[in-house]
Amino acid sequence: MSRVFHLIAAARPNFMKIAPIYHAMKAADGYTPVIVHTGQHYDANMSDSFFVDLGLPAPDFNLEVGSGTHAQQTGAVMIAYEQIITDTPPAATIVVGDVNSTIACTLAAKKLCLPVAHLEAGLRSRDWGMPEEINRIVTDSISDILWTPSPDGDDNLRNEGVAPERITRVGNVMMDSYELMRPRIEAETPREEFGLAEKGYGIVTLHRPSNVDAKETLGPLVDALKASAARIPLLFPLHPRTRKNLDTHGLLDDFLSATGIHVSEPINYIRFMGLVREAALVITDSGGIQEETTYLDIPCITLRENTERPVTVTEGTNRLATIADLQGYVDDILAGNWQSGVRPDLWDGKSAARVVDDLKKRLG
Repeated sequence: MSRVFHLIAAARPNFMKIAPIYHAMKAADGYTPVIVHTGQHYDANMSDSFFVDLGLPAPDFNLEVGSGTHAQQTGAVMIAYEQIITDTPPAATIVVGDVNSTIACTLAAKKLCLPVAHLEAGLRSRDWGMPEEINRIVTDSISDILWTPSPDGDDNLRNEGVAPERITRVGNVMMDSYELMRPRIEAETPREEFGLAEKGYGIVTLHRPSNVDAKETLGPLVDALKASAARIPLLFPLHPRTRKNLDTHGLLDDFLSATGIHVSEPINYIRFMGLVREAALVITDSGGIQEETTYLDIPCITLRENTERPVTVTEGTNRLATIADLQGYVDDILAGNWQSGVRPDLWDGKSAARVVDDLKKRLG
């Protein structure tokens, strides 16, 4: 008899993490994956073509929670998900990442004594100013199964007193997603639309409040990007938050007119990774792109004081930076003075298979 497993997703990046798990479960006997879309984030790129690209059906459940404060989102997801699992409890709830839906579905399931597995467990930035850090720590503390992407995740959990038998390192499932869509990614050359040469440009993704909210920070950041763009063209898919703050602080027109700056609307994953794989460098404050640049051996400058993915620094191509560091680091990359990374252990596109194998060992 097949058992049902809920795969929880809140927005586009979550669907990319559950897609490999969905396919691995479908290929295994006795597993029925059920997709639960909480609707925490509206995403214009969450279109039918996106599901086709991932080989996913439409979600079995859509909670349609929408936006709101952290408490509003978390509470709304808990209430809606509790109703589903009260009516039809799954064999286990599988949550991914660190968004509000992750902690909400974990709490709802555990209060009904249902097993929970957390994919991407053990990541820590040690920055309690990040809501995601709170979500990670609470989710890990009460989940039954903790699937980690790298050895630092194992160490973090053990240091927090987690029993070793709850921990299994499975590797980085985002690399499974990349490999799943590699043919589509490599078939695209979106850089040509912007008149950019292979390895002749950089990609920028910046949206964190610490970088883009205050004019005192955003002004120097704009200056550093303009100076770097004078050395190598930069393509910047502008996050709505970043565009709004550039406009609010009177910096948008000056930035858009700067030499070497190319701005676009947000770009879907396949086209974005088509741009990343042919870029000379990436400047970011996001999380996942630190991993993907390490996987692709592309220099990455992360404008943050800390990272929950330190393996990308110790083994990969990533380096943490301040705004003052930016221009010098760009010059280092262009001069060839940058570390060439290695792919961390188990970042091999086979993480989903390890997830299913671990479930078989634990649940029979």
